[in-house]
This record gives sequence, C-alpha cells and structure tokens, in this order.
Amino acid sequence: MSESVVGILGLLTIVAIVITLFKSKTQPAIAFIVWPTILAIVLLIGGYFQLPDISKLIKGGFSSTGSTAALFVFSVLYFGIMTDAGMFDVIINKLMKLVGDNVIGVTVVTAIIALVGHLDGGGASTFCIVIPAMLPVYKRMHMRKTTLLRIAVLAMGVLNLMPWAGPTMRAATVINMGANKLWMHILPIQIFGIVLALAHAVLAGWQEKKRGAGLHGKLAETEGEVSLESSEEKASGASDLARPKLFWFNVLLTLCVIALLIVGGIDSLGLDIPSYYPFMLGTAIALFMNYGFTAKMHKKIINLHAGPALMMCSTLMGAAVLMGILVYGINVDGSAVIAKMKDGVPTQEMATVSVVTCMANLIKAVLPEFLGQNLPLVIGFLSVPLALAFDTDSYFFGMLPVVIGIGASFGVDALPIAVAMVVCRNCATFISPMVPATLLGTGLAEVDIKDHIKASFLYVWIFSILCMIVGVIFGILPL
Repeated sequence: MSESVVGILGLLTIVAIVITLFKSKTQPAIAFIVWPTILAIVLLIGGYFQLPDISKLIKGGFSSTGSTAALFVFSVLYFGIMTDAGMFDVIINKLMKLVGDNVIGVTVVTAIIALVGHLDGGGASTFCIVIPAMLPVYKRMHMRKTTLLRIAVLAMGVLNLMPWAGPTMRAATVINMGANKLWMHILPIQIFGIVLALAHAVLAGWQEKKRGAGLHGKLAETEGEVSLESSEEKASGASDLARPKLFWFNVLLTLCVIALLIVGGIDSLGLDIPSYYPFMLGTAIALFMNYGFTAKMHKKIINLHAGPALMMCSTLMGAAVLMGILVYGINVDGSAVIAKMKDGVPTQEMATVSVVTCMANLIKAVLPEFLGQNLPLVIGFLSVPLALAFDTDSYFFGMLPVVIGIGASFGVDALPIAVAMVVCRNCATFISPMVPATLLGTGLAEVDIKDHIKASFLYVWIFSILCMIVGVIFGILPL
C-alpha cells in the first residue's frame, strides 16, 4: 500500500470522525476508538502495518495521555471542592455590593465573575455561576442579554488557556508536552487577553449606557421597572457544604496550587514538577481542611464531581487510540515513535512513517509554499470561523496533528502551530454551537444561539486576531 493511499485513508478517517461528532451519533471517546480501529484493520489488510505494530502504536498513544488525564481529574475535583465550599459565592457577593447600579461597573463585574468562575476550566459550570447571578441585574437595568453573554464568553475564552482547561490539555497531549509548559509559552498572551477582556467589558458598558440602559436611564422610563429577586431569597437554600469561615484559607490554597504549577513549568528552574501533582496535593489538603478526616464525607464530595472527570478521561483514553494509530510511526528498532520532521522527511530513519505524515505530504503537494511557511498565522486567522464548524475534540485531536504534519513538511515547528490553534480558537470556544456549554449558556440567558453568534462573532474574531498579533510581538508566534 502506497503512502499516498494511506494519506487518503487517514483523511477519510478524520472526515468520518468529524461527521460522526457533528451528527451527535456518539460520544467523542467512542468515535476516537472505532474509526481509527477500522483504519488500522484496513492498513493491516493492505500490508502497511503488521499486527504487532498496531499494539505498539496504541501503547505509544496512551503514553502521551496519562498525565493529562490525571491533571483533569484532580483539577475538576479541586475546583469542585472550592465551589462546594462557597469560595466563588463570597467573591461574587462582594463584587456586586461594590458596584451597585453602575452600568459599566456591572459589565466589568460580569467579566471578573466569568474570569474567576472559569478557574475550573468548565464552561457549563461557569455559565451556571455567571448567568443566574447577573441576568436579573441586566433585566432590571435594561441591559441586553446578548451583551451579558458576549462579556462572559470572551473572559471565559481567555481563562480557558489555563493548563487544566480542555483545549490546552488537548494540544499539549498532541505535541507530547506538559500542559503547564505549554501554558508558560502562552502566558504573556493570556495576560494581555485578560486586560483586553476587561477593556471590552468597559466598552460594552459604555455601549449599554449610551443606548439608555441603567436603573434610571431612558430605557427604564419607557419600559418600566423589572423586579429583581433578592440575594437573601436566593441564598435561603445555601448548601450544607459551604465553609465561609475557611474562605481565606481556600483562596490562599488556590494561589499556592497555581504558583506551584507555574514554578513547575519554568524550564530554567529545573524542577519539572508534573502538572497534575499540585492539584493532587491541593485536593487532599482541601478535603481534610474543609470536610475533616471522614472517609464518608470525602467519598460524597468525590462522587459529586465524578461525572465530568470520567467524561473527559474517557475522551482522552479514546484520543490515545486515535493519536497512536494516526500520529505514531514505527522506528527502525521496532518501537512506536512520533517522528521529528524536517522539510517533509523524518530526522531519524523510520521503518514505517505515520499516517499523519502521509496525510501532510498529500496536502503539502497542493499548498502554496508561502502559506505553508506562515502556517501558524494562517491557522490562527482562520481559527474563529473554524471553531463554528469543529467541536473541541475533533479540532485538536483530529485537525491539529494534520496541521502539525503539514507545518513540519515546510520546516515549521509544532509548538507555534499548537499555540496559534489554542490561543485563537479559545476565543471562540463559547460561541460555537458545536460546544454543548454554549447551548447551556444561551438557554440560561434566554438568548437564541443565532442571536448570540450574531452579537459576538465579530468581537470574538477581532479579539482573536489581537491576541495573535501580541503573540507575534512577544516572539511566541513566528512572523
């Protein structure tokens, strides 16, 4: 079987996975297992791989996902404990008392709540924090619900760059790099993005004020008052898991976990702390300090957050099969490896090149050279429109390996491609109808998905391009 045929089969496999996920026929983990397995069987029949090779490829894929799975499990548990203990509730209540009925203050607080609420990297949980807290305020002050959503999704997109968030973990898995190390590369862009998200919130507040929003603005005169449920009524059913007296301890613990994560990602210090360990340690301390030395209570807390952790772990395990069969090749010594490429040729002698290499060589034949050499910027520019058509898993586990292979054939490193795809795509994560959390957010905010996209798309795309430009200025992305 020729490499061209293998490349075509690989592309067909990617298309099959994307269509399966588009049509919601199954969960990503199942699609990542079934279609690559079918490809492996075809390649076995065609004589491209031998049966022992398939086993090595799959084991190779799993070697690159284990640490990422551990990171996600314990980050979900940790931030779940912080939410249960009421750390985020205290922050939100303090912020709302600070701004009162100031329109710009409300929009800025919306962005801050979204930034803080999205520390756990979960889109659904952040929407459940931001929208119910702020929607009554927006209604009372006659502010547009689409503005509330846009402010939230831009702030969430920036925080989604954290190493325990899904996109960064996925990209780190594909390029076989520690998630915290990848995060350290994009941290300057994230800091700029946070400032830009807050600046956008000020702009959005000014726009709302100009159109007459506010407790006593022009819209209040024409539309009348809107009732606002009191915070006392909303707090009447407070969880018995809340630990308000431990608020400052939990804040300090969270800062220590993040600090340890940062220190572990700085190469010059030589510590190389695994990205999952700070959350493992933080989870243990948080359980003991908030809920005592009681196995029954600890089990209850863990069970509360087991669903999201299991779902992502299953996706990562399925992605291990996908990556193993598509991304790994067979070295001359018989081991499964990801071949490093230069000018389209593996730098080490390979017995059998990977499927992705075959796919990349096919695309390279038709791609103009000037586009290939500037691939990070090209894919970064297109990331927001692509986000509307690709869900997160198919984008990173399906598309990213192919783009990296194409870049390698033009002498472009994998890291800047991964950075461009993570940074620029993250801005659009929560306007994509392919992301379930987006549908939850629009439902909670009582906004049609088409209105949300219409109100947010241009802002998100400009936001994405500005982040990419900053990446170029800092030398993170090549020009």
